Amino acid sequence: MKLCRYGQDGAEKPGLLDREGRLRDLSSHCSDIAVEMLSPEGLSRLAAVDLDSLPIVDGDPRFGVPFKGTSKYIGIGLNYSDHAEEAGLAVPSEPIIFLKAVSAMCGPNDPTVQPLGSTKLDWEVELGVVIGTKAQCVSEADALSHVAGYCLLNDVSERAFQMQSSQWDKGKGCDTFGPVGPWLVTADEIADPQSLHMWLDVNGQRMQDGSTATMIFDVKTLISYVSRHMTLMPGDIIATGTPPGVGMGKKPTPVFLKVGDVVSLGIEGLGEQTQRVVPHPRTAR
Repeated sequence: MKLCRYGQDGAEKPGLLDREGRLRDLSSHCSDIAVEMLSPEGLSRLAAVDLDSLPIVDGDPRFGVPFKGTSKYIGIGLNYSDHAEEAGLAVPSEPIIFLKAVSAMCGPNDPTVQPLGSTKLDWEVELGVVIGTKAQCVSEADALSHVAGYCLLNDVSERAFQMQSSQWDKGKGCDTFGPVGPWLVTADEIADPQSLHMWLDVNGQRMQDGSTATMIFDVKTLISYVSRHMTLMPGDIIATGTPPGVGMGKKPTPVFLKVGDVVSLGIEGLGEQTQRVVPHPRTAR
């Protein structure tokens, strides 16, 4: 299934895509795509719904974050060896964990707000793993059984903020730095999360072109590792890292986003996003 939430910010309705890719309204079966719907039982109930009985949503509505109730947005740094190389950093011997503020989450096509004082706004296309059942000290063999599904992420980053200390969080957690979706694609539709093509364009120019096959630590390893350090709850997201091609790594001169730039990105089977960079509302004051 491809589950989503659509409508105005703060008033989203539950929906899903049918076999022809048409958006259907799920409101008659659930009030929202909340974390309790991400359990195997919840997903089974939704999978049993007769799609033809659901109203088709006309027009081109806004997509929101495809589920709500996330307690943790967990980032994994430098999880592609060629990205570590372009950043001039050593390939990690174990996963690098940072936390991205849940308040950074936004719809997949919502504008990216350039923070006050930002000079090095950057992009990162990433595979998102969404937890469906509580995971605490799980084995790699059992890890994928805790996954509700996968989604497309842009780990928007402000590199000047990020590099001001050894802690990355303030360069990762600004408002609108976490576009999620457009859909949550349930795990049964993704045969192998380690064989997905991913790409990102800025103003129509290809910047990132990679595959989840080149992760240093694969999805099951990441879930197992993170679950030993913090309990993963339904709705939690793991952002699994990005391939090379970020603005900070461009040679000979880094390239960073500016107001008016348009970022488009996608992952095979998970849909696409587009964000336009806009000024912070206080900039004009």
